[in-house]
Amino acid sequence: MIHGGTSRPPTKVMGVINVTPDSFSDGGRFLRADEAVAQALRLAEEGADYLDVGGESSRPGADEVGEQEELDRVASVIERVVAEVGVPVSVDTYKPRVAAACLALGAKWVNDITGLGDPEMIEVARAADAGVVIMHMRGRPRTMQQEVHYDDLIGEILAFLEERVERARDGGIEHIVVDPGLGFGKTASHNFELLRRLREFEVLDLPILVGPSRKSFLGSLPSRLPSSERLEGTLAAVTAAVLHGASIVRVHDVAETKRVVEVVDAIMGA
Repeated sequence: MIHGGTSRPPTKVMGVINVTPDSFSDGGRFLRADEAVAQALRLAEEGADYLDVGGESSRPGADEVGEQEELDRVASVIERVVAEVGVPVSVDTYKPRVAAACLALGAKWVNDITGLGDPEMIEVARAADAGVVIMHMRGRPRTMQQEVHYDDLIGEILAFLEERVERARDGGIEHIVVDPGLGFGKTASHNFELLRRLREFEVLDLPILVGPSRKSFLGSLPSRLPSSERLEGTLAAVTAAVLHGASIVRVHDVAETKRVVEVVDAIMGA
């Protein structure tokens, strides 16, 4: 299980496996089960502490995928990764039926970009004794970048997370991680501010997950780099996130990230 606590454990690295044709960074690369499982093995060898498998793109502007289509994409992958890799698996979905099927196949976590927007997800996770990642997002990926005004960025996100955490606890969920949702209904400026002010979410007394990997705000600076050239920006964001309280970082580039967080952890523990 993912742990938090006052005696800070080493930063955990969650590796991303997108079983989709249209994800912004690696869409289509791991659409076949064999390719996805091979990638899972590779990320595990590079030091991933968790693997997050998703079957629906959450890039800005993405259309929703039908429940059965999403399940068809991820079920066999998760079943094989659980059996062959030996690293705890999270399913990246907001659909309760998809989550239930994947938890039955051995997944241990649900990474819900809607922050438990569907109340049924709470019962699904509770029944499986699964953990949940509660993320902040406005709207849905197709529309989220049209809803980027905040009167109080941190206060509004914090209030959302507090309410959803309370809902999860009331529903009997014991293992909870929060994610402020970098890139989900935020401008580039908002994302940089979130990284700088991440410690303000420690008031929740829960592990904080941050997912900056290759996101567009890292290409918004004068260099204007495409997603394939955002490794250094990702590692800079990871460093900032860990220095400001992140317990888990969700990335595509596990080997490089693992090296970075080991150094940052050593600096923080010196």
